[in-house]
Order: sequence, then C-alpha cells, then structure tokens
Amino acid sequence: MVVFIVVERQYAYARCVLVEEALRRIRSVADYQFGKGVGVKLFPENVKIVYSRNTGRIRYVYLAGERLATMRPTDGLFSLSIAGAKRLVQSASLAKCFVTVRDDVAEFIADGGDVFAAHVVRVDDDVRAKDEVVVRDERGEVLAVGRAVLSSEEMTAFKKGVAVKVRRGIKGES
Repeated sequence: MVVFIVVERQYAYARCVLVEEALRRIRSVADYQFGKGVGVKLFPENVKIVYSRNTGRIRYVYLAGERLATMRPTDGLFSLSIAGAKRLVQSASLAKCFVTVRDDVAEFIADGGDVFAAHVVRVDDDVRAKDEVVVRDERGEVLAVGRAVLSSEEMTAFKKGVAVKVRRGIKGES
C-alpha cells in the first residue's frame, strides 16, 4: 500500500513537470510568432493541451472548451482560431500580427473572403509572407484569421492581388 502511494506521487510529479514544460513551450512559440509577451496573455495557466495520438506532439490548445490554436505539424507554429484571435486582440499592444481593412469590405471578409491589397488600411510592420495574421476592421473588431500572402511593405504598396488568404471568418465560426 505504501509503495503504491509513492509510485502515485512520482507519477503525479512527473505529470506536473510535463504540463509545465508543455505550457512553457507553447508560450515561447507564441512569443516568437506573435510578439514578446503574447504567450502568457494568449495561454493562461488553465489551458488544456491536447496531444496527437500518432506522434505524441502538441496539437491543440483549448481554454474553457474553446479551441484557441492548433500547432501545425509542418513548422511547429500556431494557426489561430477566432477565439484565439479575440484573445490576441486583448493584448494588441504586444502582438505584431494585425492587418486592418476598410469597413466597406468587412462583411465580405467576415464571411471568409480573402483580403485584397487594395483593401488594406494598416498592417503591422513585422508581418512577413506566410505569417499567421488576424484581420480586423477599422474599429479593431476581429473579422477573420488567415495567412499573409504578402509582406507588410507589399500590402501597403500594391493595389492589386490577394494580401491575406483567409482561413476562417467570424461568420463561419457560429
């Protein structure tokens, strides 16, 4: 009986260390990808981390039953959900991944339409092609999440072409 309790304590300690290590890892990836200090704001202590059954690697991060992000197996970076984007907007001063579009195209983008360079009003300077971005309207409301096709300089300079390939609009989330 005593041996069982000792084994159980060791298992609980090992599990606690693994959870802390996984939380540290997802926060450091978020800091690298979205800006220093974002990891703590995006992923609080009570997040649930789900691992891939096949590889055993981190796959999804949930908060209160809502998916915040998916870790892509190809490059180890995050794809945000709308819920994750909304949490990111709350720490907007730290994040460097926002594309702001004109209000007259907000409805189209919220439905999942791609962002064209002609519609971009502002973009964070650190955005590069293939970065994960959050698309907002001029009031700062989240419209969609997607992947940048152009860099920040190209988005402001070009007047034609797709600037952000939208993965999900807010209307597709409900």
